[in-house]
Amino acid sequence: MNKPLIGAFFAALLLGAGITPAVAAESAQVRESATETAPAAKAVTFAGTVALSNCSGSVVRSPDSQPTDPALVLSNGHCLETGFPGPGEVLVDRPSTRTFTLLNASGTGVGTLKASKIAYGTMTDTDLSLYELTSTYEQIETSYGIEALELETAHPVAGTAITVASGYWKRTYSCDIDGFVHQLKEGRWTWKDSVRYTPECQTIGGTSGSPVIDDATGKVVAVNNTGNESGQECTDNNPCEVDENGEVTVREGINYAQQTYNMVPCIGIGNKIDLDREGCGLPKP
Repeated sequence: MNKPLIGAFFAALLLGAGITPAVAAESAQVRESATETAPAAKAVTFAGTVALSNCSGSVVRSPDSQPTDPALVLSNGHCLETGFPGPGEVLVDRPSTRTFTLLNASGTGVGTLKASKIAYGTMTDTDLSLYELTSTYEQIETSYGIEALELETAHPVAGTAITVASGYWKRTYSCDIDGFVHQLKEGRWTWKDSVRYTPECQTIGGTSGSPVIDDATGKVVAVNNTGNESGQECTDNNPCEVDENGEVTVREGINYAQQTYNMVPCIGIGNKIDLDREGCGLPKP
């Protein structure tokens, strides 16, 4: 995983906002120059992204979400304040008072959003969390002039130009979808049909939970979650790819995301998560 760091003092030095960094400073510095040379996607801004205490995220909506529905924030399962869910563990409707810093198009924090609950969270088959907020989409737009990012309903396509927008670091990473991984194994966890980036997206810790945005449509197609840091095989922070025949491939320096189209059918009336809805592809408790 693009793991979080611990240390409020270091956070204050870096961000001046009490946000805990999610990567060692030298790791960020090593990759910063490469990131800055990547072309920025003109159509993608930070509007609608959020910064968590240890990760990134975004305010998202399904095509059927209504303005008066409580808004949802998308991030990773490994970014949950309750800790990493174990293999097979699924969290549904857990109370939460977590807060999120909402960013505008330029990456400036414009307000604080608050969760009412963890609507869904897991690291089984995928790595995602959905928080239900105390604010509706309408209230957020009225107060801050910011609309939620829309979730794509179809499986993404290899070769698609994408941007990973990190609200935590206020930094974007632009590349293409290189392909899809049958099984991505990291430590105790296994994720299915993961998105593999082309090498240009050198995401770092703290970018975990960032929306992966289709440059052409502006819709969210995946949520950024991990990368192979040192070339190890299937260990923490060094995921490996396993194909349909069980063959293992290690791609040092390559980063990955988890698709989100299969969670859209799970979002029912009033933005309530219903794992029994037709087409819902999320694991159940």
